[in-house]
Amino acid sequence: MPHQGEILQETIKNSGISITRIVDGLGITRPTMYRKFKEETLDYAFVKRVGEIIGHDFSNDFTSSHQSVLPFVTHKADVTPVNTVTNKSSSLQSTEADPIKQLLALQTKYIALLEAYNELLLKVYGPR
Repeated sequence: MPHQGEILQETIKNSGISITRIVDGLGITRPTMYRKFKEETLDYAFVKRVGEIIGHDFSNDFTSSHQSVLPFVTHKADVTPVNTVTNKSSSLQSTEADPIKQLLALQTKYIALLEAYNELLLKVYGPR
């Protein structure tokens, strides 16, 4: 099974867009891009930026085994409920019915914050 870097490389190759155009859009060098192709796991923001440049949505390209190693994605923890919990805690537990959804919502907010921060850095300091 190909790893994330290989999937990225193959998708870029199939897009017909040159590596030069992509690295210029990302503000990185060609050797950096080729190193990314060798990495088993890639940063979500990086993959998203590449997808925007080549007009491709990578969300369907990574299988669930790939997604489990993406940053901030965790497996559901096995939690054994304790019977001695008060009613107040049980009502709190019912509001947290799906911690995976909450985690993904937090991940989305965090990524949006990082992207806004990166845009601010680009405005202040310019591209690399």
